[in-house]
Amino acid sequence: MGKRSRQRQKNQTPGRDRDSAGWGAGYADIVKENKLFEHYYKEQGLVPEGEFEQFMEAMREPLPATIRITGYKSHAKEILHCLKEKYFKDIQDLEIDGQKIEAPQALSWYPDEQAWHTNMSRKIIRKSPLLEKFHQFLVSETESGNISRQEAVSMIPPLLMKIEPHHKILDMCAAPGSKTAQLIEMLHADMDVPFPEGFVIANDVDNKRCYLLVHQAKRLNSPCIMVVNHDASCIPTLQIDSNGKKDILFYDRVLCDVPCSGDGTMRKNIDVWKKWTTSNSLHLHGLQLRIAVRGVEQLAVGGRMVYSTCSLNPVEDEAVIAALLEKSEGALELADSSADLPGLKWMPGVTSWKLMTKEGQWFSDWSVVPSSRHTQIRPTMFPPKDPEKLASMHLERCMRILPHHQNTGGFFVAVLVKKAPMPWNKRYPKLRKDVPSSSAAQTVGSPVASTPIDAPPPSKSTMERGEGGGPEEKVDREVEEDAPKGASLAQEATTKQDGVCGPPPSKKMKLFGYKEDPFVFLTEDDPVFTTIQSFYDLSPDFPKLNVLTRTHEGKKRHLYMVSKELRNVLLNNSERMKVINTGVKVWSRNSDGEAFGCAFRLAQERVPLAVTAVLKERKAAE
Repeated sequence: MGKRSRQRQKNQTPGRDRDSAGWGAGYADIVKENKLFEHYYKEQGLVPEGEFEQFMEAMREPLPATIRITGYKSHAKEILHCLKEKYFKDIQDLEIDGQKIEAPQALSWYPDEQAWHTNMSRKIIRKSPLLEKFHQFLVSETESGNISRQEAVSMIPPLLMKIEPHHKILDMCAAPGSKTAQLIEMLHADMDVPFPEGFVIANDVDNKRCYLLVHQAKRLNSPCIMVVNHDASCIPTLQIDSNGKKDILFYDRVLCDVPCSGDGTMRKNIDVWKKWTTSNSLHLHGLQLRIAVRGVEQLAVGGRMVYSTCSLNPVEDEAVIAALLEKSEGALELADSSADLPGLKWMPGVTSWKLMTKEGQWFSDWSVVPSSRHTQIRPTMFPPKDPEKLASMHLERCMRILPHHQNTGGFFVAVLVKKAPMPWNKRYPKLRKDVPSSSAAQTVGSPVASTPIDAPPPSKSTMERGEGGGPEEKVDREVEEDAPKGASLAQEATTKQDGVCGPPPSKKMKLFGYKEDPFVFLTEDDPVFTTIQSFYDLSPDFPKLNVLTRTHEGKKRHLYMVSKELRNVLLNNSERMKVINTGVKVWSRNSDGEAFGCAFRLAQERVPLAVTAVLKERKAAE
């Protein structure tokens, strides 16, 4: 034993001795108390009368582990049978550190018994020797994509989106990717269709977290996922080819799981107990609203956007939804999702709430907020004053999940349906209708078109609410994503003639993080694929134009495959977005194979997709 180890052992206090205190000892417990938190939520009245003590007790308990079986896998039933007949039976009679382990139960509101929860925390599963085999099974099946370890409430938003295989989906704040994995699974509900018409574009502002997202997506081997790295509040508008013309890409479904204060995660993120203050939500409200506005701009008419947070605070929840509905002027509607998840217990959204500073000062209306706090507290944080307008919003259709009702984390979710284009989207003519195809193509290639174009100044009603000079002014200046560049220049010229300063010119997109390798699609007569097609006896109809590599020059090491729709997106937006990863690896170079007539072998982890595609093509040829 080294000198440092002997000294460390000598100085170790009895209370920190793991051998004497059990496998879970070694670190001082964080005190799960926050008086400001308790005072704030008691005053808000979000918890039903007489249940507040149960609510706080549940918040102090460790979050139970939950698992979800990958539903689209052909062997999902075998995985479920193995769990129920072997592992669940082996652990249900155990007792660990005085806690009796109960048999895992299926989540009543999740379809087909594909999600299960236990009364064990992840820490117990990970470190208890008695659960070693169960833990190893979970780890191996998670790595192979058959199981996902995901918090129960995190599974709710994708279910409310009602995904169909043909849907184009945008996940705005996707990392670390558990919800994205759910979306991919729903796209592939029909295993006989290797390339669904729909796709998922998963975005995150944090470059490093994007790679967590890639890791999650790779487990599912889908050719219909693209990971991009942008600020969600100004994520670029994408364009696609549609019948030979440039068209704006609008999404059928948008998941807007915004950054939040995270006070619903106190059961697993214990640091929140120490760090929570009311100022967290005040600082995040503006960003949450900007992201939500950008989301509905990119949503197709008739599409659904799910807004969610892991916070219970109305400033981050109902306040954002109310502000969004007010700005939409009837273009958005809160959907009634009360019957969509039978068995889920939730509280309806509230229509009145107050704001509190971290010093404990309360404000119930914008009019009483002193000017010194106008930069911190904004009008959109308060409920609307007009009773009729407030009633027409139907904020009670929002869903708040409280931890003590079903032993989960805290969560908030709202489903919005887009009935018409956003009012600020009507100011300019549509690019696809009013711009000739040649000039439209020129606009697509311009880096300027990659960022939202500034709108005219806020309306009079907005100025009357005091929003003209605050952080939310950016939200009011969001404009039609499919407005041509010429419209912006014309507007700028007009405002200068009137002696008013026009909007600043759009800036080029800044890219941060690692510089990614390019995505290069194979050409029709690429010699690399000719040998592959001959060696593997692929049908002439095989979609070889959907095959891409990551290099312009030199030998191609790996060949990837994407769906036809994602190819369309990639080809038309290479200058407009930063793509981190896309496609599924199908072939890898193997120099030894050249002696047998083909230098590429099937990538082992991708064999199922490749085989399915080959068989499908052969069947079609017959």
